[in-house]
Amino acid sequence: MATGAKAAIVTGAASGLGRAMALGLADDGIDVVAVDQNASALSALATAMTDRRGSVLTHQADLARPDAFDAIVAAAQARFGRIDILVNNAALRGEKPFAEMDYAAWREILDVTLDGAFHCVKACLPALRQSGAGTIVNIGGLSAHTGAANRAHVVTAKAGIVGFTRALAHDLAADGITVNCVVPGLIGTPRPKDKPEPAHHLTHQTISGERGRPEDVAAAVRFLCGPGALYVNGQAIHANGGAYLGA
Repeated sequence: MATGAKAAIVTGAASGLGRAMALGLADDGIDVVAVDQNASALSALATAMTDRRGSVLTHQADLARPDAFDAIVAAAQARFGRIDILVNNAALRGEKPFAEMDYAAWREILDVTLDGAFHCVKACLPALRQSGAGTIVNIGGLSAHTGAANRAHVVTAKAGIVGFTRALAHDLAADGITVNCVVPGLIGTPRPKDKPEPAHHLTHQTISGERGRPEDVAAAVRFLCGPGALYVNGQAIHANGGAYLGA
C-alpha cells in the first residue's frame, strides 16, 4: 500500500556506513527497506529504528545473486507502494597481491560491488521513474581515487562505481532522477578481529588527524536524498576529512 512518505532501499544496511544511512534517512521521515545478508544485524537495526520518523522493512538477501533484486523491489512495493531513493552501499573488500589474485577472487568483488549496483538500479528503475523525483546514491571508495596496493579488484570496482554514476546521470536525467556518488574515506568503524584495517588507510591522514564517523558519511547521503540537492547530479562527493583533496 502506498504511503505519503518517500521510500528508500539501502543495501549493505545492517552495519557500519549503511546502518548510519538507514537510520539517518528514517530520521528524515523516509521509509527504509534495509537490505543485508546478516539476519541478526538486520534484527538489531530494526530494533534501533523503532522510534524514528520513518518506518523500516528489513530484507535479507545475497547480492551476489542476480535473482535477488526483483524480490527486494517486490518487497518494497508491497510494503510501501513506491521507491523514490536507492542507496547502493553493499560492497566486498579485501587485500591480495595482484600476482596471487585469481579470477574468482577478482569476480567476487566485482559481482557484489559493481554488478550488484547494476542489478539494483535495473530492478528499481521503473519505480524510480514513477517517483518523478528519484534519487540514486552510489557509495564509492577513497582508494578508487588514490590507488592502493593489493587491492586491484576493490580499486577497479569502486572506480567503476564513479563511472557508472556519471553515465547514469546522463541516461536518467530526462526521467527526473539524479545520480551521485558519495566517496567515504578514513571512517572509524568497528572491525572484526579477522578483518584488520586496510594497509592503505595507514598511508593517508585527515587534515584534523581525526577519523570520521559513519554519521558524517550518512549526512552527505541525506543531503543528496533531500530537496536541497535537486541541482546536484553526476557528482562524486568526498567525505574524507581532507585525506584526499583531488577532484
